[in-house]
Amino acid sequence: MMQARTGRPTRRARRRSKSTRPEGARGGSLEVSVQFATRKPWAPSSVRISFWAFEALGRRRGDWDLAVRIVGAAESRRLNHRFRRKDRPTNVLSFPATVSRADGSRPLGDLVVCAPVVAREARARGRSLAQHWAHMIVHGTLHLLGYDHERPDDARRMERSEIGVLRTLGYPNPYE
Repeated sequence: MMQARTGRPTRRARRRSKSTRPEGARGGSLEVSVQFATRKPWAPSSVRISFWAFEALGRRRGDWDLAVRIVGAAESRRLNHRFRRKDRPTNVLSFPATVSRADGSRPLGDLVVCAPVVAREARARGRSLAQHWAHMIVHGTLHLLGYDHERPDDARRMERSEIGVLRTLGYPNPYE
């Protein structure tokens, strides 16, 4: 997850981290560590975030690890500039894991979600905060699983997956 310049998690991040492990009927599990750098204007609970990410895994069985950091606009902008060369905050950044573990668990990677951007987008699209947050967690998790939307065929495939997962969660198609 995001770390201070010393390479250790920041004191604030350690204090405010929550780890949840939703169990599914399909077998397997997802260990989610959530860091709240901000909760403003609103951020869902770590339990909801874990549930949405778990549903995005679909039929992929196994033990997975995911780190999610909820940030403000300044941190999102800084990270977006550093890793994507875009000098503005963005809704969600995905950082796929590049290592595997000897214990058999599979790290998915890290998601960084910008609470103010998600809130602004939800308002602009007439969606509830929970609906748009669910979409962003599902979208980011699918990126970590290898989905992309750079080419039209890939975008259609990813959107179909997002729509299906969100329907399972009780949310409408976010692209209508």
